[in-house]
Amino acid sequence: MRGYFAGLLAFLAAPALAAEGERITVTGEIIDTWCYYSGVMGGPDSVVGSAHHTCALWCSASGIPIGLLAEDGTVYTILKLGAQDNATGGDTALTLASHTVTADGMAYERDGINYIIVEKVVEDMGIVNRTHEDYDVVPSFAIPEPKE
Repeated sequence: MRGYFAGLLAFLAAPALAAEGERITVTGEIIDTWCYYSGVMGGPDSVVGSAHHTCALWCSASGIPIGLLAEDGTVYTILKLGAQDNATGGDTALTLASHTVTADGMAYERDGINYIIVEKVVEDMGIVNRTHEDYDVVPSFAIPEPKE
């Protein structure tokens, strides 16, 4: 029994293994993860680009994690963005909301979730996804019906 407890204590005292990262360069849009994952503002097409820009600013400024929606559809939660200490609410995150960028950094995957530590934004193409032409500035389905 003593050997069992010694083994258990050794296991519990061992440091957790860090996920192994991979250096990548990826192009995609800086997104608001709350609206993208929750569907509160509609489907994935309505929570990107110029139609969602203002909401993305508010969410980022409020501390909602930002993400990078890659061209292949992969979403990376951004843990760090350049020199900022964190990836939410800072000047860099707010400046890049809804922009399509090419980013260089370390990508990680754990439990089916993708993360990236962006070391450098290689290219900032601005807001290229002009969804407001289809959805207006705020999608109509996101405006609540008046209560009677």
